[in-house]
Amino acid sequence: MSRPKHAGAVERLFWISLAGAAGVGTRYLVGLWAGERFGTAFPYATLIVNVAGCFLIALIMQVALNVTTFSPTLRLALTTGFLGGLTTYSSFAYETTKLVQAGARGAALWNVTITTVGCFAAVVLGLFLANAMTKA
Repeated sequence: MSRPKHAGAVERLFWISLAGAAGVGTRYLVGLWAGERFGTAFPYATLIVNVAGCFLIALIMQVALNVTTFSPTLRLALTTGFLGGLTTYSSFAYETTKLVQAGARGAALWNVTITTVGCFAAVVLGLFLANAMTKA
């Protein structure tokens, strides 16, 4: 009997999800550590996971491109899973950098602008809506 087409996708989803849980747990632990070490007046934990995530996604993606035996499932588990649980900023920074490297500077600038303005606007809208929904 042949293996169903989606069997590999289900296995990949398992590893991505497991790694994602590890990323979320790591983010939580970094938050505890940074809060105890540096205090909570500045979002040190977020800064730490974002910078670390950017470094790690670049490292992992470049190694995966350079080493032909690097498993695509392992790459996805580490980047989409672990780093996705740790921070999504790493994906944004990596993809924007790749646009610049490809010579698409306008698209990179557009991505930075839309993402930054869009995310802040979404936060303001979310806060407004939450306040509107919860005021008696």
